[in-house]
Amino acid sequence: MGTTTVGALIGGAIDSMSGDDGAADGAIIGAVTANVLKLVVPVVVTYAVGWAVLRGAEQLREQLFQREKTA
Repeated sequence: MGTTTVGALIGGAIDSMSGDDGAADGAIIGAVTANVLKLVVPVVVTYAVGWAVLRGAEQLREQLFQREKTA
């Protein structure tokens, strides 16, 4: 099953629990949310990893230059 299908099934199930109307609108919202998350999560993870690498490189640079000044 694809991400969109799973999102639609979960959204439809959650929406049908309220009992007000059918599960179709919840399925649509679930499918759209699944597709948005499929795009946003990799971007956020890539940003976080890139930030961590830059932060580590900055700390390494500070340590290297600090050692050169004291030596």
